[in-house]
Amino acid sequence: MTIKTETRSVTLPVQYRAADNKNTVAGYAATFGDTADIGGHFREVIAPGAFSQSLKTADVRAYYGHDRQRLLGRTSAGTLRLNEDAKGLAVEIDLPDTTDGRDVRELIARGDITGMSFGFIVTHDEWDMTGNIDTRTIHQVELLEVSVVSEPAYEGTSIALRSRDEARKEKRQQNFNAAGLRLRMKAHLDLRVRSKA
Repeated sequence: MTIKTETRSVTLPVQYRAADNKNTVAGYAATFGDTADIGGHFREVIAPGAFSQSLKTADVRAYYGHDRQRLLGRTSAGTLRLNEDAKGLAVEIDLPDTTDGRDVRELIARGDITGMSFGFIVTHDEWDMTGNIDTRTIHQVELLEVSVVSEPAYEGTSIALRSRDEARKEKRQQNFNAAGLRLRMKAHLDLRVRSKA
């Protein structure tokens, strides 16, 4: 099975700061505990700590618009800083003195860039299928990248829907196995009662 990357975005203010000869943008690529509607297919919540393991080992990159050719920073170079706090995944990027870096700085200053996003692979999630619409809680991800974006969107929905369908299939199998066990136990009890009669 091929594992595919999903992306999620948050529309929160992205700040620009100039200090110590650095042009830095800061914001949140994800927030904890907020329920997001994913294209009307399901709801999704990111649990606190979802990035904790990945932040210890991953060499994450920052891009403009998820375009790998438009690199803005990298954790191993110290030009991208990521931190989990009570609110979510906090991001700081020291913009490079490149065309993209200058463009991003200008677009943030003008208010054209309105959010951040992150690319990830889910390593642990849970589905609640008891309500009218399914809810996915993401407990752990492998964080691949963060991006500044002009149009926050929810991509990768089909991947998440596949995860949901697998969870439903597993739940049906569990229910089937439990029903089979109950029938076998009832048949065994019926045979014991008949043999005593």
